[in-house]
Amino acid sequence: MHPLEKFRFCPSCGSRQFVENDFKSKRCEECGFVYYANPCAATAALIVNEHNELLAVRRAKEPARGTLDLPGGFCDMDETVEQGMIRELREETGLHVRPEQISYLYSSPNVYQYSGMGIHTLDMDFLIRIDSHTPLHASDDAAECLWIPLNEVNPDDFGLDSIRHAVIRFLRTKGIITY
Repeated sequence: MHPLEKFRFCPSCGSRQFVENDFKSKRCEECGFVYYANPCAATAALIVNEHNELLAVRRAKEPARGTLDLPGGFCDMDETVEQGMIRELREETGLHVRPEQISYLYSSPNVYQYSGMGIHTLDMDFLIRIDSHTPLHASDDAAECLWIPLNEVNPDDFGLDSIRHAVIRFLRTKGIITY
């Protein structure tokens, strides 16, 4: 289902004449308002320590509750991607990182299933290096924090497709997997 199909009324004037304008927008035939369905910004952190271990979290909530995940999440309004990444890390793991510790890796489009709707996102993946003695505390969306040696990371343990693909892409760059 296209995400705009759920929007039946113009959010500006309330008219029922809210019709498809093109693939990514709807237009109100009453007031002329055009709404674009642009992707939401989302982040994921590939956090590695000096022992070549990856920090994973276990998802505390649906979707994919109980599976592995990377710390991260949606950016809030009036927040940079880096600020969103720093906030999400603090909320989920208790980590306090500085912007200069965050290195951009890559991005990919994604559809995140939430409340019966596909939310289009633009996922941005970052590399962060920390010391293995840095205290961690799982909270918010994370039920558990765990360090996994890079050569033991199984992408199939990550429940969200976009995160699984980010892990595979990362492991390929490290020469750990070749598929």
